[in-house]
Formats: sequence, C-alpha cells, structure tokens
Amino acid sequence: MKFELRDWKLDDAENLVRYANNPKVACFLRNSFPSPYTLDDAHMFIDQCMHRDQTKQSIKAIVIDNEPIGSVGLLIQDDVSCKTAELGYWLGEPFWGKGIMTKAIIQTCENGFANFDIFRIYGRPFVDNVGSRKALEKAGFQLEGVCKKAIFKNGKITDYCMYALIK
Repeated sequence: MKFELRDWKLDDAENLVRYANNPKVACFLRNSFPSPYTLDDAHMFIDQCMHRDQTKQSIKAIVIDNEPIGSVGLLIQDDVSCKTAELGYWLGEPFWGKGIMTKAIIQTCENGFANFDIFRIYGRPFVDNVGSRKALEKAGFQLEGVCKKAIFKNGKITDYCMYALIK
C-alpha cells in the first residue's frame, strides 16, 4: 500500500481518534497513550507535535489517501545519550500486516540519520508484540537483548526487547 509521512495537522484529529481509540493498539504502547482515546486527546497530541522543539523530535502522521492511519517518530535523547534517538510508532488495526510500518520505519530512520546528529536509533517493543518486532527486524534493526520484568501495563508485569539500528 502506498503511504506518505507528513506533519500532523489539526484537522487530522477525528481520523486520529478513529484508529487510536482501540484497545488492541493501546495495549502495546506506553501508559501515556490514552485508552480510550478521545477527541481531546487527539487535539492535545497534535498540538504537542506542532509546537515541540523540532531539533529534538520528528513525529509524523502515516497517511493513506489523505487519511492519517498511524504515527511514527523519533525522539532525540539527551545527556550522554544525545547521539541516540528512540523510535516510537503505532498503526491502525485495519492496516496491520501489510508492510506499511516496516516501510515507515525505514523511511523515518533514513530521514533521522540524514537530518539529526545521531548514530543509533532504538525501539523497545513489548516481548509479546510479535508484529512490532517483525517490523523492526525487517527494517534492519538488531535484537540487543530482552529486559526482564521491565514493563507494568494493564496490571501485568512483562518484558521488553531492545532493538537498535546503528548508522
């Protein structure tokens, strides 16, 4: 499927809610990702994307036919990790398994290495998030290890995997 990565716009809010308001999406994301996901949450997220320091982040909408269906972004770390970025992403459930996220990750990482002074990009999918792990692996990320009992989500303790892509 053809898609584009572009900046978030205020009028994306309703489509953002359409795909983000899904427990199957939220269950593998940080607790800061609201569930249920409301129109107010969408407005706040888009506003934050539009007004954050662009030298420290790049968060894009994944768009098909002018409709946002997910998000992908890099957050530049600080202090001794200032040459590293964290990759974060999610995709609306109807678009899972179509190769979209792998391509979005590749494009995001290429842009990140070209536009930021970084040498490493990492992702931390939950150990049970097989689709996310496969997307990272297909995008060239290497599994560096499994962090045991490092996640507390929905009343359960679980592990996450540390994947990285090195420039």
